[in-house]
Amino acid sequence: MHHIMIPAEKARRCADAIRIISAEAVDRANSGHPGLPMGAADCAVALWGNFLEFNPDDPRWPNRDRFILSAGHGSMLLYSLLHLFGFDLSMEEIKNFRQWGSKTPGHPEFGHTVGVEVTTGPLGQGFANGVGMGIASKMAAERFNTADFKPINHHIYALVGDGCLQEGISYEAAALAGHLKLGNLIYLYDSNSITIEGKTDLAWSEDIEGRFTACGWHVQKVDGHNNDQIVAAIAAGKAETGKPSIIIATTHIAFGSPAKQGSSGAHGSPLGKDEIAATRANLGWDVPSFEVPQDVRDTCQQRVEELKQRHSAWERSFASWHAANPDKAKLWDQMWHKHLPTNLTEELLAAVAGKDGATRALSGTVLQKVAELIPSLVGGSADLSPSNNSDIKGSPSVQADSFAGRNLHFGIREHAMGAVVNGMALYGCFIPYGATFLVFADYCRPAVRLSALMSQQAIYIFTHDSFFVGEDGPTHQPVEHVASLRLIPGLQVIRPADGIETAMAWQAALQYSGPTALILTRQKLPVIARASAFVPADALKGGYIVSSPEGTPDVVVMASGSEVHVAAEATVALAAQGIKARVVSVPCLETFIAQSAEYRSQVLPANVPRVAFEAGRGMPWGSLVGCDGLFIGIEHFGASAPDVMLAEQFGFTPPQVVEKIKSFLKK
Repeated sequence: MHHIMIPAEKARRCADAIRIISAEAVDRANSGHPGLPMGAADCAVALWGNFLEFNPDDPRWPNRDRFILSAGHGSMLLYSLLHLFGFDLSMEEIKNFRQWGSKTPGHPEFGHTVGVEVTTGPLGQGFANGVGMGIASKMAAERFNTADFKPINHHIYALVGDGCLQEGISYEAAALAGHLKLGNLIYLYDSNSITIEGKTDLAWSEDIEGRFTACGWHVQKVDGHNNDQIVAAIAAGKAETGKPSIIIATTHIAFGSPAKQGSSGAHGSPLGKDEIAATRANLGWDVPSFEVPQDVRDTCQQRVEELKQRHSAWERSFASWHAANPDKAKLWDQMWHKHLPTNLTEELLAAVAGKDGATRALSGTVLQKVAELIPSLVGGSADLSPSNNSDIKGSPSVQADSFAGRNLHFGIREHAMGAVVNGMALYGCFIPYGATFLVFADYCRPAVRLSALMSQQAIYIFTHDSFFVGEDGPTHQPVEHVASLRLIPGLQVIRPADGIETAMAWQAALQYSGPTALILTRQKLPVIARASAFVPADALKGGYIVSSPEGTPDVVVMASGSEVHVAAEATVALAAQGIKARVVSVPCLETFIAQSAEYRSQVLPANVPRVAFEAGRGMPWGSLVGCDGLFIGIEHFGASAPDVMLAEQFGFTPPQVVEKIKSFLKK
C-alpha cells in the first residue's frame, strides 16, 4: 500500500501553518524559540507528511516510527505537528504554550504530552537516545520477525541542530551507530549556522559531512526549504539499509520573517507583533491567529486516514503471526510487558546463598540469574565488563551483523552509554543496563538525570565504589559520587553490603518504574550476620536492623555497603566495654526515608544518639543523624595506596571507629 507524496505546494502550505502557529504561540507566551520551528518546518512536513508511520489513536503502537526532536528548544515545531496530524493536543493547549499545567511545556516532556517520544532539551541527548532506539529496534526485529511477517520493521527519525552536533555526546553516539551499521536511523540536521551568541563560525568550522562519513554514515546534503529534495533524500536514506543516514539540510532560521530570518535574535526570543504581521504578509498568510486553514487540515487528515489503514493492516497481520508462532508470541508478551516471575526473590537469593565476595562479583552472579529469568534484560559496559562483572554469560555480543545477543559493547563512551540505555528503555521491550566505575558516573550524569526525569527503568551498574579502590589513587576513587547521585530526584541509589542485599538490590531495580544506580565494591566483603528476626524483604525497605542488644541501645550505628561489616565488628568491641550499640544497614537512603514514621522510629528509636558510617561524603545522612549526630566518612579526596593502608590512614578500621563512637558519646 504505497501512498501518493504530498505535492510541494501543499507541503509549503502546511509548513507555513507551522511557522505562523509557532511564532504566535511563542509571542503569546512572551518566551520561547520561534527560529527553529520556522526554519525546519519544510523538513518536518516532508517527513511527517510522506514517510513517518504512526497512528494518533494508538500512540504507543510498537511498530510506529519514532520521531525525536533532539533540538528540544524548538518544541513548538513538534507541538504543531502533533496538533495537525491528529494527536490529542488541542489548539487551546498550543495557546497555553509554556504556561502552568499545559501540555505544551517549554521543552518536550515524555509522558506529559501524547506523541512525545523522549524528553529533550539538553542538546545531543536526543541524538544518542535515537541510537538506543535503533539498537533496540534491531534487537527486537531479530527476536520476532519471521519470513511471513515482520512485526518490527520501522525507522528512527530525529531532527538535530547545530547545538546537538557541537555537544560531544553526538560524536560518541554517532561512532557507535556507524560501527553497528544502524540502517534504521535517519537523522535530519537542521543546519542553520546560528547559535545564541551569533553565527556558528564564532567557535565552529567543522566539516560535518567529513565527520559523519568517517563514522560510517550515509551523508546527503539538501536545501532544507526544497520539499522535493528533502523527500528524495529521506527516500534514499530508507533505501540505504547498511548505514545510518544523516541529511544535512541547509536552512534559514526564522524562515519567512523579513527582519529576523537568518539572525541569532530569532533563536530564543519572540518575533514581536509587528514582525509576525510582516511575516504573515511575506508568506501570504491571511488566516486568523491560531486557526488552521481547511486545505491544510485536509492535507494532514488525508495522510492520517491512510496511516490508520496501514496500522489496521499491521494489526491483522500481527494477529495471524501471534497465532501461528506461539513461542515468539509468548516471548513478545513477556518482553513488551516486562513480566517478572512470581518466585523472583527466592531465585535471586538462591543464586548467592552463603556466598561472600565483592558486591560487584555477587552482582554478576545475580545478573546471570536475572538474565535467565527475564529475557527483557540486556546491557553492557563502557569497556569495563571484566571489572564490572556485567556480561550475560553464554550470550553473544551485539554486533553489526548480529543483534540476537544480549551483551552490548558501548566502547569508552560513558556519556553516550547512559543516553543509549535511556533510548532502549523508552523504546520498550527491553530492561537495559549500563555499567562503568562509579567515578565515571560523572561522564554519564546528564543521562542519569534524564532517566529519572522520564521515569525510565534504566539500571546503572557502578562498581569500584569508594577510596577502597586503592592503588589507582584519587582520580579513580569516588568520594562525592554516591552523595551527588542521591541528589537526583527519583533515582534509586542502592549500596548493598553482601549477597543478600545485592540480590534484593536487583529485585528492587526490576520492580521499580524509574532508574536505579547499583553501587558496588571492588573489594571482598564477608557475609553479614543478622538477627534471627530478619527477612530478606526488610532490605527492600531501604534500612533495617542488622543486630541490636536487649532493651534500648546506647547508640545506633547506621552504615551502607562495605561499612556495614566494620560497624558490626565495632559494636562487638563496644559491647565488651559496656556500650550497647544497634547496627542498622541502610542500602537505600531514599527508600528508607520514604518509609512510614512508625517503621523508621522502630529502627531508629527517639532520643538515642545516632552515628552514620560510609566511605564517602556525609551530607545526605543529615536527615537521619540530625544536628547532634556523628558522621564517620571522608570529606576529602583519596590517595594512592593499598586499600588496607587507606583504611588505616582514613580512620576506617574497627578500632578507630570504636574510638570515634566513644568520643562522640562522651560529649
